[in-house]
Amino acid sequence: MSRRAQRLSEEIKREVSDILRNGVKDPRVNALISITQVQVSRDLGYARIYVSLFGSQREKKDALEGLERARGFIKRELGGRLKLRCVPDISFLADDSIEYGSHIDQLLKKVIKSEETGKENDAD
Repeated sequence: MSRRAQRLSEEIKREVSDILRNGVKDPRVNALISITQVQVSRDLGYARIYVSLFGSQREKKDALEGLERARGFIKRELGGRLKLRCVPDISFLADDSIEYGSHIDQLLKKVIKSEETGKENDAD
């Protein structure tokens, strides 16, 4: 990724986070959304915004629908905040990496605990 695309990704991430926190009034888009990454295309025409969603499956689905509904508003706000000739088209994608990492962490803890109890039984 070019240096310019990297800077733009970081700027979009910061601004969209602020817009979601302070500008979007849709109740589906609540505090349980966190932007994890932004990928900008080489030509700077498209931006994929990866969001981590917390809650039940239904709440996650509703939050993604709310983001899609607010996409035009968010793009317009970005246009006013960023000094660009052309604001990238944005799309929101769910990022399950935090949830997956938590699941792996729980599995590792179970394995460690079972190994510890196995060692205690061997000592008897």
